[in-house]
Amino acid sequence: MMPIPPSLLRLGVTLLLSACGSSVALANAPHSSDDAEAFLEKHCARCHNDERMAGNWTLSDVALDDVSKGVNLADWESVLRVTQRGEMPPASRPKPGHEELHGFIDWLQGSLDGYAAANPNPGRATLRRLNRNEYSNAVRDLLHINQDLSEALPADDSGYGFDNIADVLSVSPVLMDRYLAVAGKVSRLAVGLGSDQPYTTTYQLPKDGSILNQGVPSYDERMSHYLPLDSRGGGVFAYYAPHDGEYEISGYLNANTNNEVDRLEDNRVSLRVPLTAGAHHIGLTFRKDLALDERVQILRNTTEEVPLPSAPPTNLTLDFVVDGARVGSTQVPSYYMSPRYAQHNFPRDVLEINVAGPYAVTGPGATPSRAKIFSCTPGIWPFTENYCAQKILGKLARQAYRRPLEANDIERLMKVYRQAQSNSGFEQGIAAAIQAMLVSPSFLFLHESDPQDAAPGTVHRISDMEYAARLALFLWSSLPDEELLSLAEKGKLREPKVLQQQVTRMLTDDRALALEQNFAGQWLYLRNLEFHRPDVKEFPDFDVPLRAAMKRESELFFSSIVRNNASILDFLKSDYTFLNERLAAHYGIAGVKGPELRRVQLAPDSMRGGLLGQASILTVTSYANHTSVVRRGQWVLANLLAAPPPPAPPDVPALKAESTSGKALNAREQLAQHSKDPACHSCHVRMDPIGLSLEKYDAIGRLRELDAGRPIDVTTAMPDGRAFEGLYGLQDVLMDSREQFAGAFTERLMIYALGRGLEANDQPKVRQIIRAARANNYPMHEIILGILTSEPFNYRMVPAHEKTTAAVH
Repeated sequence: MMPIPPSLLRLGVTLLLSACGSSVALANAPHSSDDAEAFLEKHCARCHNDERMAGNWTLSDVALDDVSKGVNLADWESVLRVTQRGEMPPASRPKPGHEELHGFIDWLQGSLDGYAAANPNPGRATLRRLNRNEYSNAVRDLLHINQDLSEALPADDSGYGFDNIADVLSVSPVLMDRYLAVAGKVSRLAVGLGSDQPYTTTYQLPKDGSILNQGVPSYDERMSHYLPLDSRGGGVFAYYAPHDGEYEISGYLNANTNNEVDRLEDNRVSLRVPLTAGAHHIGLTFRKDLALDERVQILRNTTEEVPLPSAPPTNLTLDFVVDGARVGSTQVPSYYMSPRYAQHNFPRDVLEINVAGPYAVTGPGATPSRAKIFSCTPGIWPFTENYCAQKILGKLARQAYRRPLEANDIERLMKVYRQAQSNSGFEQGIAAAIQAMLVSPSFLFLHESDPQDAAPGTVHRISDMEYAARLALFLWSSLPDEELLSLAEKGKLREPKVLQQQVTRMLTDDRALALEQNFAGQWLYLRNLEFHRPDVKEFPDFDVPLRAAMKRESELFFSSIVRNNASILDFLKSDYTFLNERLAAHYGIAGVKGPELRRVQLAPDSMRGGLLGQASILTVTSYANHTSVVRRGQWVLANLLAAPPPPAPPDVPALKAESTSGKALNAREQLAQHSKDPACHSCHVRMDPIGLSLEKYDAIGRLRELDAGRPIDVTTAMPDGRAFEGLYGLQDVLMDSREQFAGAFTERLMIYALGRGLEANDQPKVRQIIRAARANNYPMHEIILGILTSEPFNYRMVPAHEKTTAAVH
């Protein structure tokens, strides 16, 4: 195809500017329509035409008056994006001057923003189900019951990088069966009607497995803040006691042998203790010694040298722990001698903890759940059972349904209550009604209604109660509390000062840990760390405590930025992080003692700071036995810059680890050969410089100097020619692109907040948020408040397939 005729371009530009008629467009377009026409003719039309189809795209697919018509907005947003990033025109073509480039960018951005301002569009409205984490949190806050229900429900599908996306949260008969079973169990526990027949709950301690088939190692450190300060090894888990009564805490110890799967009675310990109904932390742990037995191997074993005991075992003290306090202890031998084998490889440790009970039940207990539920107690008139049932269920349903209640809401629940109450009594009736509440569509779905007779495609502001539900789901992955509901009912929640106060309150509340676990856990791939298994021969020092510290460092780092309203640019470059002794040793940082993570100021030459200096990120972007330049580069482009490279071709060859002469190739040499293929070069030229700059970190995030026996070179250059070196150079490159990062972060957070992918009509709102936050260096709370006050978060478009939406029950 020939280049677009100048007359056609001139006509299109004129139509676009006149049709938009926006002061925003004109104010941001210091260049004339002739300049915009010349830019497209000079830098775009030569390649993006029907004949050449560069990038599989042609300008004939769009028209310059598209924006004024609200069509092909996604294409023009793509043009804006690649032009702003300097990806287009490509390096092989003449580069436009600064004034010429920014004149075109301002013209196009102003046109898109002007159209968005004149044509409000909050995006598609999709009925959204609570995912399993949101469901668990909602039940916890509704019933004040500290039970993690998420593992009892199937894993949710993900879309756009998150598992709270409405379009992929489907409902099946199997899922409803699981909801019904979980709701039945938790409602009975909350009311105090949990099983009074003894049953056993088992917890397997996380272990790294045997080392070279020579037994399971122990850890010479305190394994949880729920264990005494002077403890080592062992473990702890959350347990919910259904009644006041007695419970048996038991556990199995390792045998110091090559067969740790056996559960032998000789290695079992137990103690019966009284427990009150409700949530507890149950643990078993040894006392901390000043020094370990020097005969014990704690790092590696070989099949050639198996240390046999040379002296009889000594006694060790094993403590039973409930809620951080020792409730009993016993003496166990320092190793176990079996008729079939005997060796002395590792300190004794706990492999499994069991709690059995209840025995000798004395009552349902004064739990927070019963206090929340039984706000009305039947007694003297008018406090009859039916009266109290209505009061109890009305109060719970108000929070559970996240909307004003209708008369038939309570009547439905009362019908379930009366049926169960007539057979089994008042508390059984309440439990049955709560179960019905927890499987009601009004609880399972974030329901929002439209005005009567509203035409499809029209836009309206959501109610304050609906806004409170969106707000709580965003920041807490849960239900709004009484304070939010009261402000919403009074119509005050969205007042600027009130909203700012509530956001500050919510982000400093423990429930805001949901942002850390659900948003950061997916944005940063921290959830993947649990399933990452570095090669034990290459990395024998990698173990459960190190993995836990890696993950916790990134979680605490994220939460610190959220709670302290720090700049989001700290994600790119910071002079602090969170370390304990184990992780600090891994990093080669001295002066950090103890197992608890705490904020640590970093030295200028620490080679740490920001997300890219953290072992969690460096590990999940590596393979089990070696680093990956491509994975690391791709992660940065996709997660920090919202500029993911296209998927690799299906027939792309693997990297070659050796040259034709049999010489081992380092990462730089492997990629140099691989990128000679023109099909690979266009993507690798963007990814490889980023990944190569991080090559001094091995596959578990330790610093190193050699690769394939040769010194590692971390000098490289971006596609535009900017040279840089190592982590600090990469951080400077990313800081130069701070606005691109701010936009990428805002996009990710907005997807999570809305529960849907962003569309072209959302991009002007993203730009508006980052422009407002730029003056104060992008503080976290301003980004969040920008989302909370944005059009997509406050408005709803009536779905095209229905005029109105009746209340869901």
